[in-house]
Amino acid sequence: MAELGQSRRTFLGTLITLAAGGWFLGKFLTPKGKRKKTLLTVAQSDLPRDGALVYREARIALLDRGGQVYALDLVCTHLGCTVNVTPTGLVCPCHGSEFDREGRVLKGPADRALPRYKVELVGENYHVHV
Repeated sequence: MAELGQSRRTFLGTLITLAAGGWFLGKFLTPKGKRKKTLLTVAQSDLPRDGALVYREARIALLDRGGQVYALDLVCTHLGCTVNVTPTGLVCPCHGSEFDREGRVLKGPADRALPRYKVELVGENYHVHV
């Protein structure tokens, strides 16, 4: 009779261990869906045609170039200063790096282009996502 109780206890322990292992595998080994993190929401009417809006606190510029809307990270790829947006391009006030309106490097010391963020038009608003 004692052997029957021991086998039942072993069976239940194994069952609990398998259930916990299955939960662990399901939780930690399945890929998570990518969630969009919205950095900025701007009304479509606020962005001037062929113009730019600069958000210094967020360090993001939202630009319209011939109807194509995109967002640039305003953190200089050289040492992390916030670049200034001018009518002709972008200039880093710290070390003089220059970028075109697309974010490409025109003059160093920066050697990488400014990163772009995804921009999505939802209703009447632009949403800038990571």
